[in-house]
Amino acid sequence: QAEVTLLPETATSGTGSEVGRASVIIERATHTKRIIFHPAMLPARVLCDPELTVGLPARITGWTGIDALSHNLEAFCAPGFHPMADGIALEGMRLCFAFLPRAVRDGQDIEARSAMMAASAMGATAFQKGLGGMHALAHPIGALFNTHHGLANGVVMPYVLRHNEVAIADRLAAAARYCGFGDSFSAFVDQVLELREQAHVPNTLVEVGVPADAAARVGPLAALDPSAGGNPLPLDATVLTALCQTCLGS
Repeated sequence: QAEVTLLPETATSGTGSEVGRASVIIERATHTKRIIFHPAMLPARVLCDPELTVGLPARITGWTGIDALSHNLEAFCAPGFHPMADGIALEGMRLCFAFLPRAVRDGQDIEARSAMMAASAMGATAFQKGLGGMHALAHPIGALFNTHHGLANGVVMPYVLRHNEVAIADRLAAAARYCGFGDSFSAFVDQVLELREQAHVPNTLVEVGVPADAAARVGPLAALDPSAGGNPLPLDATVLTALCQTCLGS
């Protein structure tokens, strides 16, 4: 029998697990994150109180907020037809860009906390459409090296976006227009980089304690992660190993 760790949810405005039907179990022996889905895990009632998040430190606010952005962003970029998820994800991204910097700067800003709590729930609703390479990488990175999940998503985010550019350029140009900061893929990525800095997310995985030689271990595990199947471009162990190496800063 595998030894497992059950992680209770806290009020962080990031995961959106309050509206989810999934559970994450870490197998300590294999350093693997297993994701279990079941309709019975979906809560019947949810109370989202932003006052429960005002005490979060700035870094945790930033990292969990970036997690909310990653959910909305990957859902919006996932292939397939789901206009309701796309609409939710688009507004969820706008809320993250508009309010996460405020929540990081002033944890008592209840308007910003409320917006981020909404964005978190919206992201977890939207990603029923799918996730992608960010989560495929972040899951094994967290399991192997105990890296904060939102932080890992934030580090790999621009690298995955650039890898997927040929498939998502038009969609992210439209997202940039909706969010009010440009009209191109590059404008969207620039805004991601700015938000990432404001959320205390560094540029490389090495800077968050992932070993420089980790790519060979992460890539094959990332290829097995169910999130990989939602990426706009096909991903396999070779591609994900190379992508992880880039995220490491080499």
